[in-house]
Amino acid sequence: MTIPEGNLKGNVERFTGFADLYDQFRPEAPKLVVDILTSYLEKRPGLVLDLGCGTGLSTLIWKDYADRIIGVEPNDDMRSKAEKKRQALPGAAHISFVPGYSNSLGDIGDASVDIITCSQSFHWMEPVGTMKEAGRVLNEGGAFAAYDCDWPPTIHWKLEKEYLQLLEKADLLAQQLTDREDQAVKRNKNEHLKVLKDNGVFRYTREIVFHNKETCDAERYTGLALSQGGLQTVLKQGSSELHPEIEDFRNHVEEYFNGEIKEILFSYRMRLGIK
Repeated sequence: MTIPEGNLKGNVERFTGFADLYDQFRPEAPKLVVDILTSYLEKRPGLVLDLGCGTGLSTLIWKDYADRIIGVEPNDDMRSKAEKKRQALPGAAHISFVPGYSNSLGDIGDASVDIITCSQSFHWMEPVGTMKEAGRVLNEGGAFAAYDCDWPPTIHWKLEKEYLQLLEKADLLAQQLTDREDQAVKRNKNEHLKVLKDNGVFRYTREIVFHNKETCDAERYTGLALSQGGLQTVLKQGSSELHPEIEDFRNHVEEYFNGEIKEILFSYRMRLGIK
């Protein structure tokens, strides 16, 4: 498959090689996403399209709430993990995972989709072509929702600060270790709403903020940091430069949790457009 409208190879390859870790520690999309979008649609969706679906954490939540669900994911590792989960899930014949890019949805018919979602993924996409394709495949009154959670999840300021410092160093190292033509292109999430407003596809746009509490232990909180693409890029390059910081972070997380399970808070921002 060719990569349309610009070289997105770095964005796709960023998520190769750690699908299991990603799926184990990242949050599943909250049920509130289904509730909000179905309410705006005012009916049960016939087809939900989940773009950049990764391991299906944002796709499979629609199992009981839509007639048909398609997860689109260009990364083979991520999509393979999603498909294995689907096969193990009873009553999931109406869900499918396909290779593809958000700006080239040739197999999806015009005006055939009720809801498009991009969970933690819109900032990796080429926006102009993606909006063009969304306008083509969405039904009149259909919804486009790009939603992300803030990193890190809320737990304690000292751990959060250390988490951010670790990821900041990882991102800088990833740039240094990766050839320029292979580097991922990450767009500013704060511009998502402007992209939706300016493209002319949607008659109504807005931002919706919400929160979701989940339980967490030390292994998961550490795993959330390790599941970030910049850090994984450094490790895949064979660099050991982050090892001391990772070990310090792991030790401080374990010290804080002290063998207990605690609640963490994921804060979400959904940028919504109605066609």
